[in-house]
Amino acid sequence: MASLSSQPSKKAIRSPGGSTNSQGSNRNSTGQTVKFARRTSSGRYVSLSREDLDMSGELSGDYMNYTVHIPPTPDNQPMDTSVATKAEEQYVSNSLFTGGFNSVTRAHLMDKVIESEVSHPQMAGSRGSACSMPACDGKVMKDERGADVIPCECRFKICRDCYLDAQKETGLCPGCKEPYKMGDYDDEIPNFSAGALSLPAPGEKGDNRNMSMMKRNQQGEFDHNKWLFETQGTYGYGNAYWPQDEMYGDDGDDGMRGGMVDAGDKPWKPLSRVIPIAQGIISPYRLLVVVRLIVLGFFLAWRLQHPNNDAIWLWLMSVTCEVWFAFSWILDQIPKLCPINRSTNLEVLRDKFDLPSPSNPTGLSDLPGVDLFVSTADPEKEPPLVTANTILSILSADYPVEKLACYISDDGGALLTFEAMAEAASFADLWVPFCRKHEIEPRNPETYFSLKGDPTKNKKRSDFVKDRRRVKREYDEFKVRINGLPDSIRRRSEAFNAREDMKLMKHIRESGADPTEVARVLKATWMADGTHWPGTWTVPSSEHSKGDHAGILQVMLKPPSSDPLFGAPDDKIIDFSDVDIRLPMFVYVSREKRPGYDHNKKAGAMNALVRASAVLSNGPFILNLDCDHYFYNCRAIREGMCFMMDRGGEDICYIQFPQRFEGIDPSDRYANHNTVFFDGNMRALDGVQGPVYVGTGCMFRRFALYGFDPPQADRLPSKETTEMQPLKPTDFDPDLDVNLLPKRFGNSTLLAESIPVAEFQGRPIADHPAVKYGRPPGILRAPREPLDATTVAEAVSVISCWYEDKTEWGDRVGWIYGSVTEDVVTGYRMHNRGWRSVYCITKRDAFHGSAPINLTDRLHQVLRWATGSVEIFFSRNNAFLGSRRLKLLQRLAYLNVGIYPFTSLFLIVYCFLPALSLFSGQFIVQNVNVVFLIYLLIITICLIALAILEVKWSGVGLEEWWRNEQFWLISGTSAHLAAVIQGLLKVIAGIEISFTLTSKSAGEDIDDIYADLYLVKWTSLMIPPIVIAMVNIIAIAVAFSRTIYSSVPQWSKFIGGAFFSFWVLAHLYPFAKGLMGRRRKTPTIVFVWSGLIAITLSLLWVAINPNANATTTEAGTGNSFQFP
Repeated sequence: MASLSSQPSKKAIRSPGGSTNSQGSNRNSTGQTVKFARRTSSGRYVSLSREDLDMSGELSGDYMNYTVHIPPTPDNQPMDTSVATKAEEQYVSNSLFTGGFNSVTRAHLMDKVIESEVSHPQMAGSRGSACSMPACDGKVMKDERGADVIPCECRFKICRDCYLDAQKETGLCPGCKEPYKMGDYDDEIPNFSAGALSLPAPGEKGDNRNMSMMKRNQQGEFDHNKWLFETQGTYGYGNAYWPQDEMYGDDGDDGMRGGMVDAGDKPWKPLSRVIPIAQGIISPYRLLVVVRLIVLGFFLAWRLQHPNNDAIWLWLMSVTCEVWFAFSWILDQIPKLCPINRSTNLEVLRDKFDLPSPSNPTGLSDLPGVDLFVSTADPEKEPPLVTANTILSILSADYPVEKLACYISDDGGALLTFEAMAEAASFADLWVPFCRKHEIEPRNPETYFSLKGDPTKNKKRSDFVKDRRRVKREYDEFKVRINGLPDSIRRRSEAFNAREDMKLMKHIRESGADPTEVARVLKATWMADGTHWPGTWTVPSSEHSKGDHAGILQVMLKPPSSDPLFGAPDDKIIDFSDVDIRLPMFVYVSREKRPGYDHNKKAGAMNALVRASAVLSNGPFILNLDCDHYFYNCRAIREGMCFMMDRGGEDICYIQFPQRFEGIDPSDRYANHNTVFFDGNMRALDGVQGPVYVGTGCMFRRFALYGFDPPQADRLPSKETTEMQPLKPTDFDPDLDVNLLPKRFGNSTLLAESIPVAEFQGRPIADHPAVKYGRPPGILRAPREPLDATTVAEAVSVISCWYEDKTEWGDRVGWIYGSVTEDVVTGYRMHNRGWRSVYCITKRDAFHGSAPINLTDRLHQVLRWATGSVEIFFSRNNAFLGSRRLKLLQRLAYLNVGIYPFTSLFLIVYCFLPALSLFSGQFIVQNVNVVFLIYLLIITICLIALAILEVKWSGVGLEEWWRNEQFWLISGTSAHLAAVIQGLLKVIAGIEISFTLTSKSAGEDIDDIYADLYLVKWTSLMIPPIVIAMVNIIAIAVAFSRTIYSSVPQWSKFIGGAFFSFWVLAHLYPFAKGLMGRRRKTPTIVFVWSGLIAITLSLLWVAINPNANATTTEAGTGNSFQFP
């Protein structure tokens, strides 16, 4: 890490490009240019000459905002790195980093992030007491507990910048005028947290190899691992590097007697297992699929051999539709032949990775790191309170704190989202320890405090009721602050803008300039510290709009220490004396956007987070969530890790969790729960090559996202090599030229160096002979490197709009571009390279989210999904073009993904067929004979039996299955049809498809949580189902009247046509209820247009064929009736 003594404080900013030249773990930048500048109160940067700086005399706060990294030279040596590390971490966490295309990367030191007070020492804006230097308004550095860091024994309080200046100029403390000494401040003591005190090994006495504790690494800190290795010393029992020979002797007499047992000495147990479906269910199910397939073949052959010569057009349309439906059923049904269930063992995971052992006396976790991504784009459609609650549930997840890193992607660049996230980080100081202390579940505060029932159930501590009451009061105040942020930002910005206007008018009067020729002050949006927000302004302007703003990165919560940090009884309003109060790392990211660049919507935002997180934390696994999907099960990450860390888990590309939704009406009118897909189709694919990726609630292997193939033991170096050191990227992809790494991943050296590290750390532990591709135990217990400004600046550069130019991001690497359903395409690419995925259904739902219960919003959501499927069908991601690594049943499933919207063309026709049959007096068969009825009966019985068995093995309710069938017809005649039309327009005419963000906000009626259900918003998607319903109703009435007044009524044809019409209308019943609304709010024009179209079609048919049944009306007697 670059030393902070090499940073001229208060005066300089770094130029772009320097961070990309960093090498190795030191992250030093070379060839940097120093620019001197000052930031005005309006946020603009004014270049200054060296003379201007020397003549300024007074160190103004304007010069506190910038830093520069200069390589150490003989006259510029690093200072005490322990102090430097703390200073650097505080500087990073209190700075807002901005940059982008053709611009300087700047670090703006923020005195205040939000209006409210910040208390947690990890959080941005948390700073110590005032600096004692004259004319300095800086704050003293803080340690992990929030106490002031005072580097001199005279207790002279000094801020980071003044400390750097004193170190560089004289090396003397400004208070006592004595030289600073290494290790003179309170925290500079040996750290024994990684193990017990130094003791002789078992069986030895007076071992002189336990050397002095002053042995340090290059950073001046005691290196326990190096000491153990070089001296063969011990902490507690044994040594992880040099185990005593007699400890594990075969006779057992001289071995370890009592004490802790290493995980490797226990019987090996799997972390997960596959539970097959009971043969009494799956065997009849498969048999019925075969029977129905055979019967369908015979039925279609009979239909083709027996045309209806009286209405050949009706017969041809019906047969064509039936053949397509059979083909569509095969694509949907065949991949369901191999469903499985899975279970995990969290106790075994804990024993292997978290329990203390002779080689790990304090129980430091050996689990790999996880980076969590949350995406949001518009605070108006995605309320900040919802996003904040999601963040709080993530920060309180049950996983080693030092292994977690949370990233929020604000694609709108809104100050409202930024300050809401800062408020969430501040409230996490209370909420997260409260959840750990009382084992709260779920850990979304809004959901938790809304639960009905006894909150004290299963609670063991006597102070729970008192703590809950206090946290509830604080949360209510937190909600008030979040909901008041829009008004607070508006008032603040108006006040600052008024001040700027007054300054401008004063300048005009003093200079005598013409007011009409002077440019007006832009209506800026202002941050809490009184400077311009670098992102999107409320009143958009150049470089401050949704599609035109700089890249922004703020470390809201700096990385925690590797050792537990317990609270003090009087620190908070709640006693956390026995609770770990550390918080996971939390970073706000808003990627740069500029006009003329294709930013690729959500996929582009996710790829920006992949790159930024690789530079900052580089977790081997990535879990992405939508802003409205929160942790309902705090152990969800551990559940997924049971598969990734198990034997054979090295070829798993992602773990997909099912989506569960809240706020759905009890009847689930529009099949929002989608349980047939999540509990049926996805569970079945888990038995093939794995479930498809559905956009949220998915834990990825970072290495798989980088576009590499799964590991193959025969193509890799020897086992000894692969287990003891990370491999190079070319070891996984022989066709990859090292010199072409920038072409694939971009020109960031730190990003390229992080790839093999992430791969190595993501391997399972090699604790079983069958694990051919693992890592040695214990290597992930080392603490994470602290962040420095150079690293954060590099992260800013990789989220710039130009970084992906001429690279393979979005084409092979990361989330794939080119479709509005980038999730399905991304998962398909991984399966196509030979990876497999796993479906993780937990006993307690892993995540909960929201879904649109309004009919219009639901149809638009389905339209987006179907449009993406059409794009997939016409792209190179069509499963027809898949590689041989894609299994047959998996290929059929992906084919169905691209083909299912086209079923709407045949479904529309088939829904009109009953009406046409009733109008014409004909039927799809010439005679409703016994053979036709037998075929129809067998197919229907098979369908019912298959539905019942599928309900059995999937756990789906029969009513849920029926709701799914109903909405399949509703969406198939509306959204799917529109998607096919839009997809064809894009392919043929190149017309782009607009993407509508699904609203996550609640209805206006706060007294009714289902208010949105009754809200009717007009959309053209409603026209086809309405026309189908009205035409069928009119056809039934016309045919019934004609049959009654006919001299020779043909009731069989009427009943046949009416039966199919009622079948159509029964499926459209939820749609009709949705149109009615609560107070019949349906626009009149909807009924007018639909009725007009239906009547016109009916009269058109009558005009074309006025006498459809001449034999029945040729008598023309007075007691007969003929439709005119």
